[in-house]
Amino acid sequence: MYPLKRNRRLRVNDSIRHLVRETIITPSDFLVPLFVVEGKGVKEEIASMPNYYRMSLDNLEKEVKELWNMGLCAVLLFVKVPDNLKDNKGTEALNPNGLMQLAIKTVKNACPEMLVMTDVALDPYSSLGHDGIVQDGQILNDETSEILAEMSVSHADAGADFVAPSDMMDGRILTIREALEDEGHINTGIMSYSAKYASAFYGPFRDALDSAPVNMKDVPKNKKTYQMDSANRFEAISETQADIDEGADIVMVKPGLAYLDIVREIRNEVDVPVAVYQVSGEYAMLKAAAEKGWLDHDAVMMEQLLAIKRAGANIIASYFAKDAVRLMG
Repeated sequence: MYPLKRNRRLRVNDSIRHLVRETIITPSDFLVPLFVVEGKGVKEEIASMPNYYRMSLDNLEKEVKELWNMGLCAVLLFVKVPDNLKDNKGTEALNPNGLMQLAIKTVKNACPEMLVMTDVALDPYSSLGHDGIVQDGQILNDETSEILAEMSVSHADAGADFVAPSDMMDGRILTIREALEDEGHINTGIMSYSAKYASAFYGPFRDALDSAPVNMKDVPKNKKTYQMDSANRFEAISETQADIDEGADIVMVKPGLAYLDIVREIRNEVDVPVAVYQVSGEYAMLKAAAEKGWLDHDAVMMEQLLAIKRAGANIIASYFAKDAVRLMG
């Protein structure tokens, strides 16, 4: 007897597959990371991230207008700070006329409706390449959190819609939330990197911003004392819930593909939006494999993005955003 239920009836052609598809990627899913540098007329390709660029403010203005016209409505800003402006306390991060503050204003002037999120961490500003103040071989937690709070207020003053603490200091969300409230920024949101793992996938990003830890005596060689252990699963839920309790509006899992089990765990546990960062190493691997002809770039890219959204992501921070939206056509 033939089966009464044939699942393949719902796969027989493109039309029915599209009609019953459970997960759909749209331009509104994306948060676009952008790298900003000093200068004018600068658009320099990042060697380890083919077809991705560091941009000066004039080119940043052009870029955000193009993104908006493509239907991409949110950006995440990072800055590459000159070495002469770096120190152990990230002093330049608090400069009201610093590169990040000017970048925020540039985006808002060019495209007022573009949602602007900003990276909040010391590593782009640190002469030692860490996300916090280094003292006697340790990363100072509470002292760092106070600086992060000041940085967040400075970004909000410049017009940021959300601040995105990526440092993984304990308690920094509450410190930032209280500082924003005290300064009247009650509508400035916080997207917390809640489950950020000490991952080997970040290499190209650190090339992009020149933000890797330096090799010096009494400086930790890596970020494993504050970023999460890749072996841990339940800790991610604890970290994320703590950030929500402290005032985070959106929580993030980083990296993406290798941590989709964590994305699903968190999506099942929390009621706030969940973001996933598809990181530089994930981008670089596909670009390299496609260049060799080993993988179909567009097909694998879309499969990866679908997997991230299917796992539970409401927001995908991805260097593939423009490529994906062009493909959607």
